[in-house]
Order: sequence, then structure tokens, then C-alpha cells
Amino acid sequence: MLNTNDILETVRMIETEHLDIRTVTMGISLLRCAGGDPAGLADRIYDTVTTRAEHLVRVGEELEREYGIPIVNKRVSVTPISLVGAGQDAEGFLRIARALDRAADTLGINFIGGYTALVPKGATESERTLIDTIPEALSSTERVCASVNAATTKAGLNMDAVARMGQIIRRTAELTRDRQCIGAAKLVVFANAPEDNPFMAGAFHGVGEGDCVINVGVSGPGVVCAAIEKCPDAPFEELAEVIKKTAFKITRMGQLIAGEASKRLGVPFGIVDLSLAPTPAVGDSVARILEAMGVGCCGGCGTTAALALLNDAVKKGGVMASSRVGGLSGAFIPVSEDEGMIAAAKSGCLTVEKLEAMTAVCSVGLDMIAIPGDTSAAVISALIADELSIGVANTKTTAVRVIPAIGKKEGESLSFGGLLGDAPVMRINRADPDRFISRGGLIPAPIHSLKN
Repeated sequence: MLNTNDILETVRMIETEHLDIRTVTMGISLLRCAGGDPAGLADRIYDTVTTRAEHLVRVGEELEREYGIPIVNKRVSVTPISLVGAGQDAEGFLRIARALDRAADTLGINFIGGYTALVPKGATESERTLIDTIPEALSSTERVCASVNAATTKAGLNMDAVARMGQIIRRTAELTRDRQCIGAAKLVVFANAPEDNPFMAGAFHGVGEGDCVINVGVSGPGVVCAAIEKCPDAPFEELAEVIKKTAFKITRMGQLIAGEASKRLGVPFGIVDLSLAPTPAVGDSVARILEAMGVGCCGGCGTTAALALLNDAVKKGGVMASSRVGGLSGAFIPVSEDEGMIAAAKSGCLTVEKLEAMTAVCSVGLDMIAIPGDTSAAVISALIADELSIGVANTKTTAVRVIPAIGKKEGESLSFGGLLGDAPVMRINRADPDRFISRGGLIPAPIHSLKN
């Protein structure tokens, strides 16, 4: 039975606390497209994506009108292109990237993910070729997102791939220097990448998925922050209960939208990703949640403990609300996309080192962080190695989306606009790690990976 108070509460969350569906993402398998000449392959990919997702935007807009719930993004993820395009040369992969971008433009979506290689233990020639084309692919397209999974708990950490990705990230930033280095903001390096993540830039349609699926990403930092502010002196166990109950309500909303989108599009419902994904808007910040718990400034002592409590409570509330919780689900800490994180970074309270510590307990990793433009590829690779090692050792997803601000130094900023926000250029330790990175090879999997 509908409860008037519940309805009014949801309306308030939407109107004053920035509650929204952050993304409805359609995952599309392209395996049936594989093979043949480059032109034919690109055409089949374009046709498959535009046919499968033809009504995605329309259905999303219908649901917004009918339920009054903002759906901020409509997106598509596809099978990792290194698999679909196996055997292609560099030009063949770039042709696919352009076809994906053209499909996204035709559909009216903001991003399409899946220009991806999965290389945690080693890379084939095709995977190396795709990785080498990432800078040109991202600089010559508007909506294509790329990702590389370079480590898993089971396989260990592919340091050859990590070393290459430091160079790739720098080159991608250089090629988009005239656009605030935006290319690097569309590229993420993973450990333990999930196959059903609806959030960009790391979304791809896993090989374990079916032909097509609908995954929904829900957000609501403002809602959680408002709930915490109503109990300023509660002990931690009560605070956890408040967060769990709030996450339950948010997830229920996501389940409703996901089910309706699935039914209307005739596509199976995959998962609801309950991730507290912030925006640059005031009142929609994960950093401000931590500060509402009592941490003086995000980045100060106590921040990691507060984030651990938040992440755990969000997950517990979500799994009680839906049997289809998946993806990343927890709290994101992307610096440029979070008003409170931006303020903390500018004040000097939040550092890259503290962010790395926080990633041990959050949902993703070092996300949307701008670093000085003259940072070497070796330092970027070493930063990636550190972060991915946290994921491997803790059997969790971690990732790096770092943006070398070419031509800029610490204290300056990059401005992306929209949900990507503004990234203050942060100090990074630039002690030379070249000898470490140049060793190459594989950092072995931890002993607890042997669970058979």
C-alpha cells in the first residue's frame, strides 16, 4: 500500500537533496559482429548498437516524465573491443572507435564504453594494438570511453601493461591539451574490473553477460548527508542504521526504474548499482557526508574510518532492497566531480596520498585527479601500480583515472564542465620510480588467491 509520507519524502529527496538515477546503461554484446574486413566489422558494430539501443533515450525520457525521477544519463556499454576486433591492425581498431562514436551520436547518448582490453596476466598482439591506439581513439572521438583491466586478485598485476598505461595516459592528455586534457578523463585502469558496471569511463559488457541487458546506476549523496545531519550526536551504530535505511529507499527507486526500463525495452534487467556518485553541485557531495559525520575536513584524520562506515552501510542497505545489486555499489570519491572534495583539495587538507588510503575502503579508487602536466609516465605508472595493488591484495575493485594537466602546475585547475566538474591540479610525489617500473613482468597473485 502506498504511504503518503513515503511519497512526500521521495519528492523532497528529488527536489532538495539531488536524488536521481545517475544512469540507465544498456549493455550490448558485439561478439556476433566479430570477423571480416575492417569496414564491414565497423558497420556491423554501428548497426548492432543503434538497433539494440534505438529506443533507449525515448524510454528513459518517458520514465522521467511518468515517475518524476531525473535520469541524468542514458548510456551504452559494449563487449571489450579487443575481443571483438581480434586480428585488426591499428587502423581497424580506430575505425571501430569512430563507428562507436557515430552510434552514440545517432542515439543521443552521452558516453559509450567498451574500448577495452582485459590484460591482467598478459596481452595478445591485438590487445597491445588496441592499447596503443587509445590516445588517438579518445582524442578523435567525443563519446567513446576506454578502460584496461591490468590486474586481478587471481592473476596478479601485469606490470608490463601498467608501465605502458603510464605512457598512454600521458599521450592521451597531450593529444587533448586544447580541450582541458579531456581524453584522460575518459580512460580508466582497473584491478578486478566488474563486468556489469553501468558507470563510465569503466563500463563494458562482460563476456559472461547475455546479448543485451539493462543496468541502472543510482546516486544520492545529498539524501544520505541530509539524513546524517538530522542525528548529529548519534553513536556510530545508530548512524550506520540511518545510512542503511536511506540506502534501502534509494535502491528501491532504482529497482523500480530498472524494472520498467527492462520491460519497455524488451531487454533483461541486469543489476542496480547503488553508488553514491557525487556531482559538482552544492549539496551532492560524498566529502560533505564525511564532514557531517564529524570529520573536520575531508582528508583529515578520521576520514578513512568515516568512509569505511559509509561504504559498508550503503552496501548493506542496498542488498536488503534488491537481489540484483551489482556493479560497484558504495561510495565514489572522484575529486573533480565532488564540490566538497574540490574544496578540500584546494585547501591542502586532501592529498593524493590520503586519497590512496581512502581507496582501500571505497568503491573504486583514485578518480578524476589532475596532476602537474610535467609528471613523468613512470610516476603515473607507479601510481597505478600502487592503487591496483590495493585492489589485488584486498580482493576488491580499484581503479585509476588520473589526468596529467599538460602545461599546468600545482595550484592551477582543469575545467571540464557538466558532471565532470573542475579538477584542481594536486601535488604528487615525483621521486623517480623508473627502475621499479622498468623491471616489467608480473607481480604474483597474493597467497589468499589460492582458494580452490
